[in-house]
Amino acid sequence: MNVFKSSKLLFWTLWSLAAALTIFISTKISFVFQPLYALFSTLFVPVLIAGFLFYLMNPLVKLIEKSKLKRNYAVLIVMILAIGGTISFGIKVVPLLLEQFSELIINIPTIISNIEIQAEDLKRIPGLEKIDYEEVLLRLNLSLDTISNTVLSSITTSISSILSTLTGLAVVLITVPIILFYLFYDGRKFAPAVASLFPAKYKNYAIELMSQMNDVVSGYVSGKGLASIVVGILVYIGILFIGLPYSLLLAIICGATNMIPYIGPFIGAAPAFIIGLTISPGKALLVALLIVVIQQIDANFLTPKFVGESLNIHPLTIIVVLLVAGKIAGIVGIIFGVPGFAVVKTIIIYVKKVILEEKKKVKPV
Repeated sequence: MNVFKSSKLLFWTLWSLAAALTIFISTKISFVFQPLYALFSTLFVPVLIAGFLFYLMNPLVKLIEKSKLKRNYAVLIVMILAIGGTISFGIKVVPLLLEQFSELIINIPTIISNIEIQAEDLKRIPGLEKIDYEEVLLRLNLSLDTISNTVLSSITTSISSILSTLTGLAVVLITVPIILFYLFYDGRKFAPAVASLFPAKYKNYAIELMSQMNDVVSGYVSGKGLASIVVGILVYIGILFIGLPYSLLLAIICGATNMIPYIGPFIGAAPAFIIGLTISPGKALLVALLIVVIQQIDANFLTPKFVGESLNIHPLTIIVVLLVAGKIAGIVGIIFGVPGFAVVKTIIIYVKKVILEEKKKVKPV
């Protein structure tokens, strides 16, 4: 036993071998974990959506609570408003959104043709004549064709796939409100319940750490979500003023991608810019100016006001996190990578602080 303690190399070698052996055995008996995997994959999306809505709506619950109304009633009011808003959105907005989306897919060949015409005009502008527009258009054509073919093939899938998708959607629509209600109703019991698993002297540390983690996620999701809604509304008004088609669809894309720090606005602006280019270079320029102005409003007023310093992460670090998270988990990683990294950072900083405090306590006088 003393040999193990005195030799760090031997200690970590044995631990590494034990970990490798555990992983190897797990791969051989993976069927044992299939029920857990099925449960996790079924609940992952509803829990993710419910968690996002919880942090988005919780500030409103707290605001209503300030009027001396009990939390249960505040939660009930917010839930009724949310369900009513969802139904209204489904009745009034979704049909228009689907109509614009279908129209966009059908008009892709026309869009490409219009871009080719505009490209010929751009060649006459000094400094732009050296650009290989044929190569650009070829790549754009291939990309748009791939997107349209993928969408069309998805739409024309088998009846069983459609029924499976509808079943999954029904599960989400049913489970999300239930999970969301219990997050509001019993959410405050979560931290004490987790803290009870720790030794007595670490319970307060655990509660404080979870409180800090909650503040980070809440500040980012609710703040960035509210800022993105405002951005979407501003883009919608601006696109209507410019006279661009598919205004609702483009505004929702811009609002949704605005949740992604730094690179999100560029991703969201690309479709609007391309649609503007199919009409005229002037329209494309107006779209670019509109997006730049709105992003300046977001960067200098909306995000500082709603999000504040809840993340405190360097921009370069955020870009690296987005690239890595996107590679690992796709769009889910891109959306949740930054707040996830912020939570991990909060844990590391707090644990380091606790370790230093514990060392000071045992330090001989």
